[in-house]
Amino acid sequence: MNTIIGMVLVLGVIILVHEWGHFIAARFFGVRVDVFSIGFGPRLFGMKRGATDWRVSALPLGGYVRMAGQDISDIDSGEKAPTGSPDELMSKKRWQRAVISFAGPAVNLIFPIVLLGGYYIISGVPYATFERKPVVVNELSPTHSEAVNGLQAGDTVISLNGTKNPNWDQAAKIVSSTDPGGTVSVDVENGGTSRHLAVPVTNDPKAHVFGYLPLLPMIGEVAPGTPASHAGLQAGDVIRAVDGHRIVYWDEFVDQVRGSGGKTLQVEVGRKGQTVSLAITPKQGLGEATDKNFQIGVAPHFDYAYERVGPAGALREATMRTREYVLGTFGVVGKLFSGRVSVKQLQSVVGISRVAGQAVAEGAWAVITFMALISVNLGILNLLPIPILDGGHILLLSLEGIRRRDFSLAFKERFIQVGLVFLLVLFAYVMYNDVVRLLPSHS
Repeated sequence: MNTIIGMVLVLGVIILVHEWGHFIAARFFGVRVDVFSIGFGPRLFGMKRGATDWRVSALPLGGYVRMAGQDISDIDSGEKAPTGSPDELMSKKRWQRAVISFAGPAVNLIFPIVLLGGYYIISGVPYATFERKPVVVNELSPTHSEAVNGLQAGDTVISLNGTKNPNWDQAAKIVSSTDPGGTVSVDVENGGTSRHLAVPVTNDPKAHVFGYLPLLPMIGEVAPGTPASHAGLQAGDVIRAVDGHRIVYWDEFVDQVRGSGGKTLQVEVGRKGQTVSLAITPKQGLGEATDKNFQIGVAPHFDYAYERVGPAGALREATMRTREYVLGTFGVVGKLFSGRVSVKQLQSVVGISRVAGQAVAEGAWAVITFMALISVNLGILNLLPIPILDGGHILLLSLEGIRRRDFSLAFKERFIQVGLVFLLVLFAYVMYNDVVRLLPSHS
């Protein structure tokens, strides 16, 4: 049931928003819209309002807006060829048709700001509780011991580069803005004694400047098809020990995995009051094909608190988070084309439905952030210059504008066919990998 609800909330709403963008732009330019469909294939049910048939169709894998007088080479154009009527799409200027194509992705990129902003106004801006805790050195990692930076367990940071009594979030931002090889100015207090230190910053991910974060080693998510999934690790498990080494903080666990060299680890976890022993073999390249870090495919559990903000603060925070999603999506697309990320790591409707179901089980915040992320992904991917996508339509219109005449119908049909075949093959390949990842025997 969670999966069904998640699919309706995530894919259903996001596709509705995307097609609504096309619809609004079409109506703005005076184009008659004959069909507004969620899904493809035979019509299941709907209603006729004005000139538009608002319908739900049998195949819930997308949607479309069929405008009057679409180019008959378009896959969703229907059987009616343009007649030249002024309310038809092909009667409009090329730049207007390009704007109509662009409007769907554009609304997908705006929607997360509205969605997140509304959530922030109602519930507040969520943050991981450990981020607001004062920086107290709990335990230093072996690669960043007292001999390296002068810090000791129990030190409380009372000043960091001039910031008084910083919390862990502030400290992370200050350290990340410092060039590797540089130092941060730190004043600490321990047992009534104050000390001033110049603490070095390196690019070694195992060099935790102020020791391990006060984050418990609890599993929040296990990615399917990964070593953690195959070994039987579950969300909610608490890591107790790795190869007999007691684990107290999440970063300790990460260090053990990264330093494994690919050797099978004996991991003890706490699960519903019992201790379970698992054998997990870390692998390289789970995130990127070129990533040499050993990983097992898990994410930590976070406890969240909420900070109340006004409309201006909510809009600012929503815009910042949406910007992060946009930059992250562009980064993944770039890595796909460069080969740093494998197509095998993409998710089809199978993977998306699974994650959507998990989000529903976790609560409103998980659902809303996932919807925002999917909306950004849909917006950006639809702008790629691939035939059949909105970006492909914009590319074709741009080339026709440069030529100052339309391409032949045969060329357009071939252009659309190439894009359709490409997307169908990609969709089938990604779905195959999604299904294989869910099989318990897959390794």
